[in-house]
Amino acid sequence: MTTNSLFGLKVLITRPAEQQQGVSDAISRRGGLVLQIPLIEIKALQKASSVQALEHKIRELDKYQLLIFVSSNAVRYAASWINDYWPRLPEHICVIAIGATTAQVLSEQIACEAIYSGAGMSSEDLLELAELKHVDGKRIAIFRGQGGRELLADTLSSRGAELDYLEVYQRRSIDHDSREFCQSLQDNSVNVLTVTSMESLARLDSLLTDNKAQLGLLPLLVPSVRVAQQAVRSGFARVINAEGADTLSFIAALELLADKNR
Repeated sequence: MTTNSLFGLKVLITRPAEQQQGVSDAISRRGGLVLQIPLIEIKALQKASSVQALEHKIRELDKYQLLIFVSSNAVRYAASWINDYWPRLPEHICVIAIGATTAQVLSEQIACEAIYSGAGMSSEDLLELAELKHVDGKRIAIFRGQGGRELLADTLSSRGAELDYLEVYQRRSIDHDSREFCQSLQDNSVNVLTVTSMESLARLDSLLTDNKAQLGLLPLLVPSVRVAQQAVRSGFARVINAEGADTLSFIAALELLADKNR
């Protein structure tokens, strides 16, 4: 698809390097310009103890009744482990994804169908699924990166489930010089900021420093209500919730913004 629906937008893309191309290409095809500066990097587990702990849990995957994948990254980094030990997942296991994009990646990389909430892509939305309402005595594995939000596990534990985290990757902030970062935004006439997680929001906020009064006035595109609320608390003036971190959600939100600017 080639249009000029994003003409006039100059968008900062901060998502990890390996996840930038799809959204960047989609913006360019629609006449927008892109500045790519990843703020977070996603890497495979490094510590031998973490790798061994994960391998042990993967070998015993058949002991779980529910598998929950909280991001597409969780699927990508889990796929090689699962496919090595479980060419087909045991039939009794129910697989749940945080959203439609993660469910699609599960279908492609682990060849399984996944349930997801049509209401949204947050832990709160996931917890409203019928499959997670009555989990007393069930063993549940949550696939995620190291660290992260505890609401999902805490709530399911309170409902009587036995929880295990299967942490399949690690996140690290990328070092950028604050002055050079802000100068790059100004030199490239960036007029839309984007983040895809709480971590990338915190990193962006820390890099703006003395330029926050000016650059914090730019529209900031975020993927969820939770990140939007934190962005407002952090002092960003124009926060736009794209209601998803996937390319389609971001493009739709950018097109609405471009229409308002005309």
